[in-house]
Amino acid sequence: MTEATKRRFAMPREIRIILSVGSLMFVFEYLVLPQFASARHSLHLLALLNPFLVGLAVVLEMAAIYAYVELTRAVLYPHAPSRFSILRVNLAGLAIGHIVPGGAAPSGALAYRIFSELGVPRDTSAFGLAAQGAGSAVVLNILFWIALVISIPLNGINPGYGFAALAGVFLLMAFFGTVFLITRGQKHADAWLRAAARHLPALNPDKVSALLVKVAGRINLLISSRRTLWSAFTWASLNWLFDAACLWVFLWSFGSVVSPVNLLVAYGLANVLAAIPVTPAGLGVVEGVLIPTLVGFNVPHSQAILAVLAYRLVNFWVPIPIGGAAYASLQFRRTPATPATGESGSAASPDA
Repeated sequence: MTEATKRRFAMPREIRIILSVGSLMFVFEYLVLPQFASARHSLHLLALLNPFLVGLAVVLEMAAIYAYVELTRAVLYPHAPSRFSILRVNLAGLAIGHIVPGGAAPSGALAYRIFSELGVPRDTSAFGLAAQGAGSAVVLNILFWIALVISIPLNGINPGYGFAALAGVFLLMAFFGTVFLITRGQKHADAWLRAAARHLPALNPDKVSALLVKVAGRINLLISSRRTLWSAFTWASLNWLFDAACLWVFLWSFGSVVSPVNLLVAYGLANVLAAIPVTPAGLGVVEGVLIPTLVGFNVPHSQAILAVLAYRLVNFWVPIPIGGAAYASLQFRRTPATPATGESGSAASPDA
C-alpha cells in the first residue's frame, strides 16, 4: 500500500480523540458511577425490560435527531444542503460536543467549517448556527416554564427550581433583547460596535458594521418569513419533546409511569443546568439532576438510576461512534466546494 493510500485511509485525529476520550468517559459513567449509586443491586430489573418499549425509546431518539436536522435546514434557508449532509454534520457535531467541554462552541465550529465547504455562505452559516443554538435553548426554557407553571398547583413550590427558572428568564430577556436591538435599533448597535471595534486592534470597524448589516438582514428574513420561523420553532420543540419522550419510555420500561408534566420539569431542569459549559454536553450534570428529581416525583431510586443510564446510553453515548463514522464519511467522500463568502451558494428549497 502506497504512502498516499495509507494517508487517505488513516484515522483522522478528531476520530481518534472521539474514540479514546469517549471510551474513557463511558467506562467511568457505566462502570465506576454505578458502584457509588448502588445500581448494581438493581440489575435484576433488566430482566423485566420490554424489548418493544426499548425499541420505541430508540425510535423516539432518532426522531429527535431528525427534528434537529429539520431545524438546521430551517435556519440555513435558502442555502441549506441536503438532509443527508445536514444529518452527518449534526451527528459529527454531536460526537465532538459530547467529548469536549465548552458548550456548543466546538460542535458549532466544526459545523461552520463543513457547511462552508458544502457551499453554504459563511454569514448564513454563522447566523444560522447561532440562531439554532440560542433558539433551541429559548424553546427549552419555554417548555420548562410551561411545565413548571402547571406543576406548581399540583406539587407545590420547590425552591430548588428557582435557579434554573431565573436563568431561563435572563436567557429569554437576553435573546429577545438582542433581536430587538439588532433589528429595531440597528443604528445604535452599529455606533456602539464601531466604537468598541476602534479600541480593539484586531477588528476593523467597517467589517464589523458590514457583519451587523448582514446579521440584521438574516434576522429580518427569518422574522418576515412566518412559515420559516414557525417551522424552526416547531422542529426545535419536537427535538426536545421527542428526546424527553425517550426518557419517559425508558422509565415506563422499568415499571415507572411518570406524569408528562413532572417529567418535563425534571427534564427541563436537568438540561437548563447542563447548558453551563462545565462538562461535555452536561455529562454528570444531567444524571445528577435527573435522578434525584425523578425520585422526588415518587420514582423508585433503583428504577430512576437504570432508566436515566439507559436514556443517556441512547442520548449521549451512542451518537459518539455514529458521529465519528459520519465525520469520516464527510472527510473521505465529500468533494469540497469553494467556500462561499457572501450571500451566494447552492440554494435549496426547504421543501426539497
